Amino acid sequence: MKRNIFILLTITAMVMIFCFSMENSSESSMRSSRITEYVVEFFTKGYKDLSDTEKREIFGHTEHIIRKLAHYTIYTILGFFMSCAFGRRKMFCKKTLAVTVCGFLYACSDELHQLLVSGRSCQFGDVIIDTCGVVTGIIISMLLFRIYSHFKHELSSTS
Repeated sequence: MKRNIFILLTITAMVMIFCFSMENSSESSMRSSRITEYVVEFFTKGYKDLSDTEKREIFGHTEHIIRKLAHYTIYTILGFFMSCAFGRRKMFCKKTLAVTVCGFLYACSDELHQLLVSGRSCQFGDVIIDTCGVVTGIIISMLLFRIYSHFKHELSSTS
């Protein structure tokens, strides 16, 4: 039952990634611009005293970072769900490699998909970021499995 839930969550994450990749460049930029504006405002406390050039420079750098963090985060979630769907295992085994390869291939297909969307491009750097996110999700799932197993063992030994 739990495995089926994680399979469903994996598919949901894949659909979300596909939908984000379907956005044309102006839709994608609008989404990231809103988030960037909020982040810049939050961390600079309303950068009103800066020149327009300084504001554009801060905004441009921050937007780039936010876009890459978005890639990393959604693929971390995907990696976590895929890893949980595969179940408990050791760090270096065939199932872990399979999850990593599946994540890498999905990232490749996602970038190729973006070639078909107006104003979007295919960037191998994003595939690397996405794959690192998948690996992070795998590591998080394994750590949580280990913590869960430890506490489960502790509870059963005290009973």
